[in-house]
Amino acid sequence: MTENTINNNDRAKVLIHALPYIQSFYNKTIVVKYGGNAMLNDELKKAVIEDVILMSCVGIRTVLVHGGGPEIEAMLKKTGKESRFVNGLRYTDEETMDIVQMVLCGKINKEIAALIQKTGGKAIGLCGIDGALLKARRMKEDLGLVGEIEDVDVTILNSILETEANGVCIIPVISSVAYGIGEDEGKSLNINADTAAAKIAAALGAEKLVLMTDVRGIMRDVNDETSLIKFVARSQLESLKKEGIISKGMIPKVDCCATALYGGVKKAHIIDGRLPHAILIELFTDEGVGTMIE
Repeated sequence: MTENTINNNDRAKVLIHALPYIQSFYNKTIVVKYGGNAMLNDELKKAVIEDVILMSCVGIRTVLVHGGGPEIEAMLKKTGKESRFVNGLRYTDEETMDIVQMVLCGKINKEIAALIQKTGGKAIGLCGIDGALLKARRMKEDLGLVGEIEDVDVTILNSILETEANGVCIIPVISSVAYGIGEDEGKSLNINADTAAAKIAAALGAEKLVLMTDVRGIMRDVNDETSLIKFVARSQLESLKKEGIISKGMIPKVDCCATALYGGVKKAHIIDGRLPHAILIELFTDEGVGTMIE
């Protein structure tokens, strides 16, 4: 059925189908980690923004956490800065950290906030340094100014989420740069955006964590998109790793979901950000679109 053939009765059925989900999520918190191709493609970017605005308009306390690896890489190349990797992970020296902070906290964060407002929503752009939202120490592995989160202070987030502007919930948009503690007191530390989203979701006691990726979710065969596993119990995660079903880049994403769940988040979802309106389909339909873990 194409858009042109949907009649008013069909539209009403779609809304009625979504009603119980809207009711159950009212005044609950959902944290969305926004990244991958959905940040680079204009059509997908528009769909994500529309999704989070709709969520806020129906009374869902929506938090958007974002990364920005491709734009950071592009800026490093533009400035002639060579990337250095340790065991496949980017080493972040002070010069690189300056670029990370400029791109994430400045350019990308404010562009997302502006796009939300242009589309009819309300947003406040933040990074983990604001209100010492994310406190971190350097990782034990020597990756330079890359941190592990030790504490999340959600005071400023709760204040924003409890405030309405013209009857619309305000959406905090958070970039994953943390406030350094210990030997790096007051310095900026680079944080993995998936990890930041998981820790924030746990600290907020969120109903759901949604991670947007460039794959359908957890698949039994990565080369077969029809092999999507729609539901996984957290108790199954380790066995799926041992079987090799959860492998490579999916491992850290699943580990972030587990962090959120053991921190008190009720459900975590890994969804395909390449699909327009994937967030709404996952949250407001029986079928969903990705993998749900609880």
